[in-house]
Amino acid sequence: MAVLDLAGYVSDLKDHAVEHGFHVHDERHFVESYSLRQTWEVDLHPEEGCAGPVDLYLTLEVEPRVLLGFEDAVLTTPDDDQPEDLYHFPLSFTWALPPLPHGPDLLVLATELAGIGGPDLPLGVSAIDSFPSATDAPERSLKIVAQVAVSLLKIRNNEEEQCELLDRCLAVSRQLLAAAPEWLD
Repeated sequence: MAVLDLAGYVSDLKDHAVEHGFHVHDERHFVESYSLRQTWEVDLHPEEGCAGPVDLYLTLEVEPRVLLGFEDAVLTTPDDDQPEDLYHFPLSFTWALPPLPHGPDLLVLATELAGIGGPDLPLGVSAIDSFPSATDAPERSLKIVAQVAVSLLKIRNNEEEQCELLDRCLAVSRQLLAAAPEWLD
């Protein structure tokens, strides 16, 4: 007996993202045959950013041991009570941009985005400088990652609200969209 509808949660999360101004492009569900780890990936971007260059990847990672522990806790808890809120899955948001000929100052960008993400959406900003050929100038590929924990108990009780989180993700996406033309020139 399944005590948690993860596919339904991901579907609701996609619908909720659309309500908050995102356009969903693709969804993938992976199941590792040996460990039974699962990963849901959803590709999205702000509605006004269909032409690019900012992509946002939402990833929910399902650890089977955490899921089984939660199921055991639910099944051993009396019907009129709730298990403790000890079980969580990581939900990651990853922004990616194409190689940028005029990449940003990472410290300035990280500071600006930290003001948007706030303490509820801690953002990690990183870059890789690559050289297309030995005589070319470096091109900077930018990556921004945020990870939050989602409560399995709140998913089960249909209480896991992501409104503020999605609004912050949209604000980060729009900030990157506004700055990208300068980086791409």
